[in-house]
Amino acid sequence: MEKAKQYIDRNGDRFLEELFELLRIPSISAQSEHKPDMQRCAEWLAAALVKAGADHADVMPTEGNPVVFAEKIVNPRARTVLIYGHYDVMPVDPREEWHTDPFEPVIRDGRIWGRGADDDKGQSFMHVKAFEAMCATDSLPCNVKFMLEGEEEIGSQSLYRFCAENKKMLKADIILVSDTSMISMDTPSITCGLRGLTYMEVEVTGPDKDLHSGLFGGAVANPANVLARLVASLIDENGRVTIPGFYDDVRELTPAERKAFNKAPFSLRDYKRSLSIGDVEGEAGYNTMERTGVRPSLDVNGIWGGYTEEGTKTVIPSKASAKISMRLVPNQDFRKIARLFEKHFKAIAPKSVKVKVSFLHGGMPYVAPTDMPAYKAAEKAILDTFGKRPLPFYSGGSIPIISAFEQTLGIKSLLIGFGLAEDAIHSPNESYGLDQFRKGIETIPLFYKYFAESK
Repeated sequence: MEKAKQYIDRNGDRFLEELFELLRIPSISAQSEHKPDMQRCAEWLAAALVKAGADHADVMPTEGNPVVFAEKIVNPRARTVLIYGHYDVMPVDPREEWHTDPFEPVIRDGRIWGRGADDDKGQSFMHVKAFEAMCATDSLPCNVKFMLEGEEEIGSQSLYRFCAENKKMLKADIILVSDTSMISMDTPSITCGLRGLTYMEVEVTGPDKDLHSGLFGGAVANPANVLARLVASLIDENGRVTIPGFYDDVRELTPAERKAFNKAPFSLRDYKRSLSIGDVEGEAGYNTMERTGVRPSLDVNGIWGGYTEEGTKTVIPSKASAKISMRLVPNQDFRKIARLFEKHFKAIAPKSVKVKVSFLHGGMPYVAPTDMPAYKAAEKAILDTFGKRPLPFYSGGSIPIISAFEQTLGIKSLLIGFGLAEDAIHSPNESYGLDQFRKGIETIPLFYKYFAESK
């Protein structure tokens, strides 16, 4: 792999220039006005993959945004790695909080700043450039396929059918994913668990129109007041979700598992300082790492209703709404949780309002065994580039399609992400460290080497 590393050294500046081209495309899947940008981004990636050395790269239509599929078959009998990533990015709101244009990337303080710099364009592009380095130096030891989608940030709905209809094309020994984070650059880690997700929207309706809050206040139920009360009741004083049956399928860690989980270094003081908060909250009896890694949670992601523009308008709003997500742990089924949530929310609503509950999207939790050959290969690769053996890490995040890969394609996924907490994914001022980008490109070829050699 020395030749590949030398190639990476010589072409590092060009890699960054090309990444910047990709980051300039505002491929926001959640906003319909960016539909043309989704197609443009997919075509850009397909061209980049062919240039990198793929036998072919196709922009394949779906019911939603296209999937980019590419492959390089070096030996039909060799092992095959399927790279999964996504080219869609989150909306940039609130735009006024960005220090620079979110779609005009810049380098400052050793970091790349811009939407998608980490999630997931920066991390996916590491695989394209690592692949290029191996192809250019004739050092690719196994077959490689790419599947890059444009709907991960909105639930990957089109990809479920795409996988079901293209099982033969997607056949592989392992799915390699870089869409997660490490504990730190000093403490590298491999994500071996993801929480599942149930995402709901609720709407509370009172009167058939907005009412004067002086003439009707105190006599007619205010949907915004009611919604706030209902939402607040979903978490009790001990930080536990109050939905009946919510915890029925949660498996408690054994004392030995809990001890092993807490081996990862963590500073509560640094955690609070990095977020500018005075203290943490959560389920009683568990620490912060446990709350975000192995315990379920419920959060309001957005809430609105009534008048929110400049100045005043004294009304009782006719409607108020909220988006609510629940992160799930192994054994919890997102469909069951959605049914329990709907039943409970309707049951606690007063007769003075009407309630509508909608399921938006979700996915199952995922666990990657630490004894599979791909995990061992990643361990060796990260040990080589970071000088430390990575720790297994359970992420609080969710990638719902990952569990579907195993169910539909029968293939396990390996999650070797190079993000960090400070990258601020999904937030204003997203960034990605230059050293993270570089380490990723250097580590991936070593993974291929060790995976190809493994039994």
